[in-house]
Amino acid sequence: MDKLVKTLGINSLSKSQVSRMAESLDEHVEQFRHRPLDEAGPFTFVSADALTMKVREGGRVINAVVLLATGVNGDGHREVLSMRVATSETGAAWNGFFADLVARGLAGVRLVTSDAHAGLVEAIAAHLPGAAWQRCRTHYAANLMSICPKGMWPAVKAMLHSVYDQPDAQAVNAQFERLLDYVSERLRAVAEHLDAARADLLAFTAFPKDVWGQIWSNNPTERLNKEIRRRTDSVGIFPTREAIVRLVGAVLAEQTDEWAEGRRYLGLDVLARCRLNLVPDTSTGEVATSSLPALAA
Repeated sequence: MDKLVKTLGINSLSKSQVSRMAESLDEHVEQFRHRPLDEAGPFTFVSADALTMKVREGGRVINAVVLLATGVNGDGHREVLSMRVATSETGAAWNGFFADLVARGLAGVRLVTSDAHAGLVEAIAAHLPGAAWQRCRTHYAANLMSICPKGMWPAVKAMLHSVYDQPDAQAVNAQFERLLDYVSERLRAVAEHLDAARADLLAFTAFPKDVWGQIWSNNPTERLNKEIRRRTDSVGIFPTREAIVRLVGAVLAEQTDEWAEGRRYLGLDVLARCRLNLVPDTSTGEVATSSLPALAA
């Protein structure tokens, strides 16, 4: 706490002042982390991610993981749904995280965007069975690069990016086919990797094009992670997990307040179309019902 206030121009705090500030902040953060979600929903789109923090435990410095989820609420604003500190990013940790979100009233989820961590994907399927999963395009590109010959990567990367530059779902799928044809002749492993990931990479095409840029990657959450890092760099190594919850939770509560006061992240008209599964038919231009699964309870 003393390190943090020095960044605000305050030279020092007494132990009693620190204690009072910590108690007040803890109460605020706990209320934020455990608030009911049903009144603000439905949360049409959700994004989940994790970031690592260093903490002292048992006389040594270890890595702890902050699990984080954001969502777009019924008013079209983003908000941080929850954060939790875990020993590591495991399936059990993500299961507990999503179980808590559902218990607090998370509902109406159409799509969850995340990386392909197996435990996270399984938790999404288990607790939000009516939601589709979008594999983050940015994380996927890094995964694909790891198996692609270095000299071929610029061409493959350019074609992969071109998939997302298309004007409609039909064109996206057609360009993906051209990408598969290109790599199938030269890079069998890359072609198999792409083919296996296709449905998850292109899940965004089931929604109106107006929202593609907000749902096909975790980039908006990564920007939030950078803000968290900016605020936690002054601490470096946290003394306890509770200290992580206190500071990161306060940052996330503050960010949620700023989002609530700012402009809508998504318009109410496009959100309504997403909830009703109304997307334009690429062959006729008319609005039709998509094949998305039913709303999550």
